[in-house]
Amino acid sequence: MPRRPSPLAGRKPTRDDLPRFATDNPDAIDDIIPLDVPMRLLIVGINPGLWTAAVNAPFARPGNRFWPSLHRAGLTDHLVDASRGLRPEDEAQFLRRGIGLTNLVGRATVRADELTRTELREGGERLVARLEGLEPAVVAIAGITAFRAAFGLPKAKMGEQDTALVEGWREESRLWVVPQPSGLNAHKNIDSLAQYWRDVWRSAF
Repeated sequence: MPRRPSPLAGRKPTRDDLPRFATDNPDAIDDIIPLDVPMRLLIVGINPGLWTAAVNAPFARPGNRFWPSLHRAGLTDHLVDASRGLRPEDEAQFLRRGIGLTNLVGRATVRADELTRTELREGGERLVARLEGLEPAVVAIAGITAFRAAFGLPKAKMGEQDTALVEGWREESRLWVVPQPSGLNAHKNIDSLAQYWRDVWRSAF
């Protein structure tokens, strides 16, 4: 299915726009899923923020380090500005590389810590079930706290994971946890995030 256009028709959301996107809609934004090439990497966010839902574009809020760190790591040809939505050429550079994007939980919230443990566990189960159809070489989940809750692994550390510890995980898909790229994560910067993405991308080949 083609991506839906931004609900705001290409403009940035205002403070007054955002509250109406805090709904129970389980599909607040569209996934990016390559269909014509093998999926090298599936990037999994925790859930959409309100700005992201308002423009139907992942990691869209200004100040998020996701797109700058991917570009610095060499995973994109150009630096994406998703604050008004994704352009076709933004999505195309993912698709031709075999990179997909989805979320553990589809419901949009102000902060990821508004999600319940049940939502995260159910999101983890859905992700495991989807792997057989998507067949990614590597899955990278952005956020260690949510990963621990989603898969019942309270001692998990950042980096590549032992997939034998995740019930039902597809053996052929390697699993990484990378830092949350939100500007609220003061422990990481664009350079340190980019190094994680370089390591993840190398493991996909």
